[in-house]
Amino acid sequence: MAFEGKTQTIIITGVAGFLGRYAARYFHQNGWKVIGVDVLPPENVPKENLFHYERMLLPGSNFNNLLISFEPFACIHAAGRAAVRESISDPSSDFYSGPNVVFEILNSINKFAPECKFIFLSSAAIYGNPQKLPIDESQPPSPLSPYGFHKWQSELVCQEFSKIYNLNTTIVRIFSAYGPGLRRQVIWDICQKALNQSQLILQGTGSESRDFIHAYDIASALEVLVLNAPLKGEVFNLASGSQVLISELANLILEQLRLDLVPIFDNYVPEGVPLNWEADISRLSNLGYKPSIVFSEGVKLFVNWCKAELHPEKNNE
Repeated sequence: MAFEGKTQTIIITGVAGFLGRYAARYFHQNGWKVIGVDVLPPENVPKENLFHYERMLLPGSNFNNLLISFEPFACIHAAGRAAVRESISDPSSDFYSGPNVVFEILNSINKFAPECKFIFLSSAAIYGNPQKLPIDESQPPSPLSPYGFHKWQSELVCQEFSKIYNLNTTIVRIFSAYGPGLRRQVIWDICQKALNQSQLILQGTGSESRDFIHAYDIASALEVLVLNAPLKGEVFNLASGSQVLISELANLILEQLRLDLVPIFDNYVPEGVPLNWEADISRLSNLGYKPSIVFSEGVKLFVNWCKAELHPEKNNE
């Protein structure tokens, strides 16, 4: 249980999304009363983990009513677009679902629930191609895409409300999230191509790297932040603390799938995509955070889920 003697309430926006679902399940299982917010109909949300679900497009006046009615201990903001390519082709939608929404939510919290803790899910995309590895939080932002710029702008809004209005805010820069349920990004791309195509042709050179973090560990870190962070607008990296080459990832997935394929890289790196990431997670570790899922085991879980999703008829073979 997160607390002894009293159940605390937490609002999770974007609760029907990939990270929102993991967070809802984790907090529910640890004794929290979870209020979910999303735009999807109730049948498409994890109702088994929710005390209450509010279908709404943020920002909206109904959010004010949630703050007044439930007096939440904390709010985790996991809503928003999460696609670099789409942010390049449609920056307006990315902006208005990003910094604009963060401002309106914090403005509502300031008016109706000023004691509520606010955790903003930001992104390592803010760093772009970092000056050095591992990346610590002091490295200057250098985004390569509108998505990264808008995450950075959202962070500034959090710091604005912390400094000017003394709201309890903290920012978590998430690196490469993965886990069953994720139908995008590089692990999904490799899995679905390997299962459905005779050749495995991938973008890039294979020497690009990412710091992968399982969604379960992200959810557990969010509770650490809610309970232990200073909440003064500070920034935390959220990752495993080690980098994996994309070529190594591809071979690990092929090994798990027992497929005799050789990855072919096309040497094309899309616009807005950084080359190498490895995070320094010491700041978050000092609060008590420690990743629990070994990457090879996490990939195995993902591959088994992916096979069941794409080829359920072969799942028992």
